Amino acid sequence: MKPVVIITGVAGGIGYATAQYFASQGWSVIGVDCQEITQLMDIDHYVKADLCDADQIDAITEKLDRLDGLVNNAAVQICKPIIEMDVTEWDQVMAVNLRSAFLLSKAAYPLLKVSQGSVVNVSSVHAIATSGNIAAYAASKGGLAAFSRALAIEWANDQIRVNAILPGAVDTPMLHAGLTRGHLSGNNVNELMNQLAAKTVIGRVGKPDEIAKGIFFLANKELSSFITGQTLVIDGGATIRLSTE
Repeated sequence: MKPVVIITGVAGGIGYATAQYFASQGWSVIGVDCQEITQLMDIDHYVKADLCDADQIDAITEKLDRLDGLVNNAAVQICKPIIEMDVTEWDQVMAVNLRSAFLLSKAAYPLLKVSQGSVVNVSSVHAIATSGNIAAYAASKGGLAAFSRALAIEWANDQIRVNAILPGAVDTPMLHAGLTRGHLSGNNVNELMNQLAAKTVIGRVGKPDEIAKGIFFLANKELSSFITGQTLVIDGGATIRLSTE
């Protein structure tokens, strides 16, 4: 029988690439997103849901008889200075990026306990090094990394592994949407992307499928059976270089 994975935020760049990669490796994929989508290739079952609503999340998991992996990838990014951000916007970021992972992990626990499965939370390099006008996103992703460590401890006796992926600059619609928040100079998209590429050691931005492979590595207990509570940074080396160089 195929192993089963739930992937949230599946309509986005990293989410969809992750769904495709899991499917290519023989997994059955349940994709969840808030968008109205009629069809996504390589996804066995698509669920439109508000991941901040506990009742809707329970409805996703109660229909399953098996679950081997959970990828909490759903995210929203609001790029504003703190003094311009209202509490509704702050709460929205925290709800989508952090509350949803708590709710879905809790709902998935009984199934993951049976399968001795794993959780992979998609955090961000903003959890460890950030910039201006993105504080809510950075705080939510930092919380998600800390949540991963805490959950790994709580669920260790049940043989459920919990880890986090911290992507850097990856070529996705979310990255493009945040290019003009002030951390780069200029307005031309290609120039801005080139500036980001230059900040990595490898010399380019990442591709969604490169993050997908890291997620799969941490989700697959045959590949990462002795890894839990860890944060795997996939950023082309951007965070290893001194800012004073």
